[in-house]
Amino acid sequence: MKEYRITLLKGDGIGPEIVNEAVKVLNRAAQKHHFCVRYEEADLGGIAIDKTGVPLPQETVDKCKSADAVLLGAVGGPKWDNQPGSNRPEAGLLGIRGALGLFANLRPAVIFEPLRASSPLKEEIIGEAMDIMVVRELTGGIYFGERGRCEKNGVPAAYDTELYTVPEIERIARVAFELAMKRSKRLCSVDKANVLESSRLWRETVVRVAKEYPEVELNHLYVDNCAMQLVRNPKQFDVIVTSNMFGDILSDEASMISGSIGMLASASLAEGKFGLYEPIHGSAPDIAGQGIANPLATILSVAMMLRYSFDQKEAAEDIERAVGAVLKDNRTPDIYTPGTNRVTCAQMGDLVCQAL
Repeated sequence: MKEYRITLLKGDGIGPEIVNEAVKVLNRAAQKHHFCVRYEEADLGGIAIDKTGVPLPQETVDKCKSADAVLLGAVGGPKWDNQPGSNRPEAGLLGIRGALGLFANLRPAVIFEPLRASSPLKEEIIGEAMDIMVVRELTGGIYFGERGRCEKNGVPAAYDTELYTVPEIERIARVAFELAMKRSKRLCSVDKANVLESSRLWRETVVRVAKEYPEVELNHLYVDNCAMQLVRNPKQFDVIVTSNMFGDILSDEASMISGSIGMLASASLAEGKFGLYEPIHGSAPDIAGQGIANPLATILSVAMMLRYSFDQKEAAEDIERAVGAVLKDNRTPDIYTPGTNRVTCAQMGDLVCQAL
């Protein structure tokens, strides 16, 4: 029997609640598909600051590196707003990505049939089905570039630097092309090459890598046009690849097309099979401890873990089918509509397990 080791970073706010339900579902999937999962917990974010004074203790990094994959809940909250920028909970999130070499962020934006009416877009715009995969470069660009405070013309100023190397662009491009090969063989690369030199290098490099994938249809959009096209005609997209900051913005926009940010999973991948999996929503401290959080994004993140890190495709598809089945009649408060059953976080986890 195959055994997988997972480090759990439950984090802050609703993080522990949603991770607990995802673990419940993963254990049921393991039982059904005949593999074994072992867990180890570690602290990241605000809870780590409270315990150790820093958002990313070395012990957490070590535990994550010894695992086959990492499952993260959420980090942050107003309790730690007065921390300096380098010691905020979010700094721990950036730090763990760098420490684990997580350079490729995969964010699927998928509409489950029972939630089509929840989308802010008209049904004729969404079409029969929407299934977009945003591939975001995660360890380079402006979030990791040189930054600082200075004076310009005698007044206070600040700067952040966007920098990419050719190897960084090549490796994220190859991830996107490989995904496109397994889907509809269409890839859109998003940049701002009409203004930014870093984007011109990005486009040149993606075009060169495209020669390795002659079957994939490649097109390019400026980021502002892509943002418009996502709400004008999302059906035109299949796989989108873009830089760290642009990906951060566009993936959140694409997520809202699906009707609820509480439904969307993500994967952050390193070289090989290792990955960190998390919902894209935040820690929602205002509802923490009330048992009303939506665990489905975290449960779907587990499905991504099974698919990308463990090669358990059938188990991943089982979880996704179970979520779709449960949504026909059951909703947590964030996605509730009249005529459906309003359920708690734990009840939603139980229902997905039953559907499995």
